[in-house]
Amino acid sequence: MGHKSKVLWQIEARILAWLIGMVFSIWLIDTGQYFELPFGTRITSRFSAGNISSNMTIFNDLNSTAKETCLNFDNTTKSSEGEDSGSENNFVPEKNGGSDDSFKLEADTDPADESPSVDFVEIYDHSTVDKSIAADNSLAPGKARESAYSFFAPNNAATDSSSSLGSSSEETNGLREEENGGISATPANINSHSPIISVYPNTSLVVKYTGNVIAKDEKSKEVQRQTVLPENSSSKTNVSVPKGGLKQPAVVVSISEMNDLLLQSRASSFSAKPQWPSAVDQDLQNARLQIANAPVVVNDPTLYAPLYRNVSMFKRSYELMGKMLKVYIYKEGERPIFHQPVLKGIYASEGWFMNLMESNKHFVTRDPRKAHLFYLPFSSRMLELTLYVPDSHSKKNLIEHLKNYLDMIVARHSFWNRTAGADHFLVACHDWALSETNQHMGNCLRALCNSDVERGFRFGKDVSLPETSVRSPNNTLLQLGGKPLSQRRILAFFAGSMHGYLRPVLLQHWQDKDPDMKIFGLMRDKVNGKVNYVEHMKSSKYCICPKGFGVNSPRVVEAIFYECVPVIISDNFVPPFFDILNWESFAVFVREKDIPNLKSILLSIPQKKYLEMRKRVKKVQKHFLWHPRPVKYDIFHMILHSIWYNRVFRP
Repeated sequence: MGHKSKVLWQIEARILAWLIGMVFSIWLIDTGQYFELPFGTRITSRFSAGNISSNMTIFNDLNSTAKETCLNFDNTTKSSEGEDSGSENNFVPEKNGGSDDSFKLEADTDPADESPSVDFVEIYDHSTVDKSIAADNSLAPGKARESAYSFFAPNNAATDSSSSLGSSSEETNGLREEENGGISATPANINSHSPIISVYPNTSLVVKYTGNVIAKDEKSKEVQRQTVLPENSSSKTNVSVPKGGLKQPAVVVSISEMNDLLLQSRASSFSAKPQWPSAVDQDLQNARLQIANAPVVVNDPTLYAPLYRNVSMFKRSYELMGKMLKVYIYKEGERPIFHQPVLKGIYASEGWFMNLMESNKHFVTRDPRKAHLFYLPFSSRMLELTLYVPDSHSKKNLIEHLKNYLDMIVARHSFWNRTAGADHFLVACHDWALSETNQHMGNCLRALCNSDVERGFRFGKDVSLPETSVRSPNNTLLQLGGKPLSQRRILAFFAGSMHGYLRPVLLQHWQDKDPDMKIFGLMRDKVNGKVNYVEHMKSSKYCICPKGFGVNSPRVVEAIFYECVPVIISDNFVPPFFDILNWESFAVFVREKDIPNLKSILLSIPQKKYLEMRKRVKKVQKHFLWHPRPVKYDIFHMILHSIWYNRVFRP
């Protein structure tokens, strides 16, 4: 009897607990409650009558790895089947031969066009993207195979089809106007991460890759870029600036915040464990230990310490690269997109690197088992010139071409599958390369000229590639250097086409407004037989480097080439070799919204500091020079080193 009573009591207790739970749940639904669990884990649940929506956000703050992962599940409108969805395939076509250079070349030379050209602007999607891409082990074999090397970028890779070219009246160039002139990034914005899911082929293993994400605001207004450019003079350029003044990115990441993001990426970088071991893994581990414990460098005659974040680590890493690094280059791929470098113009960085890499005997190996890195030798410029269909407003076929190439690589070789592409790299200078490679090559190490934080550039993995304007492939050092300080009578100089929303604002404030500020529109390279643009660069203390359609500009390297202190006006632009160089020691960074105060900012720099910056510009110059046969610490070796460095510190 006692036993039966005990059983009945247990049943009644369970029923009572269930009833209490039901009552509590009903109360929770009616009121909406918030719970905060230990270790910063937070669960929020809200329900409202008529429109029931559920948003769950989980934050994990692990101090040991400084890693923060954010998973957001939102109800979003699905793209229509068979329709181009997302901004990556929508843009206005380019006219071949269009020119956005700072100068107009002579008739016997090809115009160097800045990416994109004057009629070539990519329209980005502006819907808030903080989407998780879910995957599970129940994927069908065919589906898993299809996704084997698809990596979704933390920004703009997954977008809603409602953002189309026809509805882009409030969107231009991926930048939005805020009501009060833009907003600054907050720590929450900067540190948020959106997971990137990779499914390995022939296995059910699912790996999450996290990258830096900058949260976006949904409001945007149209940016007007109507300009009238005088073709044969550098006189006053009539410009039409955006209504309401200066437009800004939704979130602006300062240089100091980029420094924090870089350090954070080193602490929290994550790459999947290789599918099978290789001797190169031990090489990378040994290199990482040696670089981290590098002997202190004191008064190195070739490396001026203030130019670098850590001169000791850089020197040791560079030495180890020379001793250890082996690169395997895929032979697959047909010309002109593959294995055909462009050696002239503003896209020359990718071409010169390809040319020197493929002819290199020191780093290149024919045995892939010895390779620490695998090079995908395609030209983003030739991809655009070869496959883009004028007036198509789509680069879908360009992305598909790269996917087909990768399909072939994966089918023929097993190297990609070992690390899901984490030991593969590409070097691409066209503005579109960032979005073209986001989905299928997003896990690769990418050297990109378009190093835009807001568009998906990932610290610790991606490399900011210098955009170099090569005028003469036969003489890459033509007109190198500048005038002495006594002959630099111009405070600040800029000349160029009115690409993007920023340059018209620059001209509106400063063209013909101050004799110390030589700010022009398009300028011929020569006037009456005399060098004009180059002469101005060589005669100026500061060279203004404003963004065009993209955040990058060849003027940054041009300023260094002509020994002029660069003044970079481009929010969210990660300067070249950012992982190695201390840019704030030799360049000036001005927020876009501070253009009206440009002269006062420059005049506030003490003469002593300016002289030191100019001295450092001359010393850093060697890192930005192309040579037919690479020399120590030149731009070829610096690009390769940055890729190697990211590979070493990407476990």
